[in-house]
This record gives sequence, structure tokens and C-alpha cells, in this order.
Amino acid sequence: MWIMKRIIWFLSFLLVGLTVSAQQTKPYVILVSFDGFRFDYVKNFNPPNFKNFISKGSQAEALVPSFPSKTFPNHYSIVTGLNPGHHGLVDNSFYDRTRNEFYGMRKKNLVEDPYYYGGIPLWELAKRNGMKSASFFWVGSEMSDESRRPDYYFPFDDSVNPESRVDQVINWLKLPENERPHLITLYFSFPDHEGHNFGPNAEQTRQAVLRADTLLGKLMNEVKVTRLPVNVILVSDHGMYELTTLEDTYFFIDEIIDRNDTSIKLVNGGTQTHLYFDDQRKRDSVYVHLKKQERKFKVWKKEEFPPRWNYQNDRVGDLMVVAEPGYYIREGSRERFLKSANLGSKHGVHGYDPEATSDVRGIFYAQGPNIKSGLAIAPFQNIHIYPLITKILGLPLPTIDGKEEVLNKLYRNK
Repeated sequence: MWIMKRIIWFLSFLLVGLTVSAQQTKPYVILVSFDGFRFDYVKNFNPPNFKNFISKGSQAEALVPSFPSKTFPNHYSIVTGLNPGHHGLVDNSFYDRTRNEFYGMRKKNLVEDPYYYGGIPLWELAKRNGMKSASFFWVGSEMSDESRRPDYYFPFDDSVNPESRVDQVINWLKLPENERPHLITLYFSFPDHEGHNFGPNAEQTRQAVLRADTLLGKLMNEVKVTRLPVNVILVSDHGMYELTTLEDTYFFIDEIIDRNDTSIKLVNGGTQTHLYFDDQRKRDSVYVHLKKQERKFKVWKKEEFPPRWNYQNDRVGDLMVVAEPGYYIREGSRERFLKSANLGSKHGVHGYDPEATSDVRGIFYAQGPNIKSGLAIAPFQNIHIYPLITKILGLPLPTIDGKEEVLNKLYRNK
């Protein structure tokens, strides 16, 4: 009898040991976004921790945003593997016909509403498969439906100290194994703000990149201390295109559209304006009117959109006025704008078609036990990151726009 007990004890001990060993080797992914980090900032500003990170991992020449190259659509494309026209978050602001409602990224009740978010975000996929996840800010992570958001998350508040965000990520990694998230997203709003306010080549933008660099150094040093098999993927939602504040840089939508005409619903995003109509004949007459004025912009009927946009969605305008790179759409009075404009100053914008200008492209750098080192790959669209992360974490890949084969060359099986 005592021999049998010893055997049972030994087998139990062995099983526990194998379970602990498996838990220790199960991969982790931290997906980090530095908003507006242009593809050439590392080359231009020489941030040491980014360069060190790249030297130990792999990189893409650039990360190509989905159209339009805006913050909300692209952050959500990264975590769903879908183009904006397919996941439904088609712009930072848009009109939804079904609800007769204008979505905007500053409308907290709508930002939290699952109705606006299609697809299966990575954290929802993890939850469906018994894996915990966490998010220190990411578009879509605040959904009011508990089944569709991360196990741990924070409502967006950009006043939260960036260093404390890194500390929280490390604290999540220090949780007991059964509580520890294997997928973590982490978001910083710079250098986007500085790029907007001063332009992508400004000293203020360089300082913001170096600030991001310091945070990256802190994150990597503290991840190393955990001794966990953590893969870190650095991305940005878009880059930044420099504009000079001159009268000719802008055109004023109020000068070409009758804003008193209540049959036209308008949502302006600066690089593109959505126009919504209930009457087809009205749409066609406005199209003819705008077509005659094309110079700094192109006007498109929805059925004419370039196929590469993948932008056939009811939330997209029936017509779109799309600014040519180097120009920008403003609302309101030209005279009022010129009274307050700092003519000759530089600033930055994004939203243009990433096939029309590479300046709106972002970054992709990856490092970790499941990432091969020393590879530099061609620019690719951000929808292809999703399959790489699911492969690292051992999650099933749902039907998405992103293709597993695009980044397969980066994957290392450990």
C-alpha cells in the first residue's frame, strides 16, 4: 500500500511540475502603440532604446495604415485584422443611418457602445479561449459588454502618467499565473500631439520621440526582470504629413457645400469629408457640382471608391470629398480662420490614402522568444498583425482580412 501511495505522490508531483513548467513557457504578447510615430522617426531622431530594440528583433520598413489613416479606425484594425470598411469603425467621426446618430471619439457613451465595433478583437478572442487579457487603453477596449472587453482595462484618460502605465503592465505580469494576462495592449498618445502641433520634423516632435524612447527602455528592462517569455510588438496607427499654414493649403467646405441644406449630412475629417444623402438625385446633383470644382480635392461616389480602400460600408458617406496630399479641408469662415492663423508655421496631419503618400505610414518592430531576429521586411498593411499574435498565443484564427502568410517569416516556434 505504501508503495502505491509513493507512486501516486510521485506522479502528482511530476504533474504539478509539468504544469508549472508549461505555464512558465506559455508565451505572452505586449502590443504597444505610440500614436503618430512615423516610419522614419528612428532614423531621423536616433532614439537609443528603439535602435537597441530593433537590433535584437525584427522590423518592417513601414506599417501601412488601413484607409483612412486615422487613429480610431487603425487601432481597431490592428486588434481585429479587419479593414475599417469591414469592422465598421470607418473614421474618427461618422454618421450611422440605422440610429440616425453621429459617432465621435469624444462621445464617451458611443465609444463604449458595442454596437459600433464589429469583428472579434484580440482580447475577446482570448476570453473565448480561456485566456486572460489586459489593456491600458486601446480603441474598443472600453466596450460596455463585459464579454467583449479585456479582463483588466482602464477607461481612457490621457492625463494618466505614462510611467505608471508601464508599471501597471509589469504588475499584471507579476500576478499569479491563473490571474495573469497573456495578452496586454498599451497605448501612448505621443508623438501624435506634437506632430500635429509642430510638424513631424520639429524639435518638439523629436523630444516626444525621445520621451517614448525612455518609456520603451523602462518597459524592456522591467519585462526582462520578470523572466517570462514575453514578446513585445511596437506599432503606430499612422505617421504624419507636414503642412505649412498658408491660405492656399486649405479649402473651405462651406464654400462648396450649402450648409443650410438640411438634406445633406456632413462629417468632416480634415483629409476627407463624408456627405450623406437620403435622395439619390440630390446626391448626383451635388456630385456634378463638386466635380466641376476639383482642384485640391477629388470627389468620389461610394461605388467609385478604389477597391484597395475596402470601404463599402453604410457608415461611409455616399459621396466623399478627399483632399489631395498637401491640402486640408476646413469648416467655417475663411476670414475667421485667416484672422487667427499663424501663417508660415508648420503642423502635421494624417488621414490621406497611405498609397498616395508614405508619410502617413507608421512603425512595426517586434522582439521576443517567438520572433526571429535580424529580419527587415517590406511595408505591409496593419491587418496582418492579428494572425501573428494569434499564432504566438496559440489562439484559433477567425475569418479576417489579414493573412497569416504575410508575417509567417517572422515567427519562431519555441
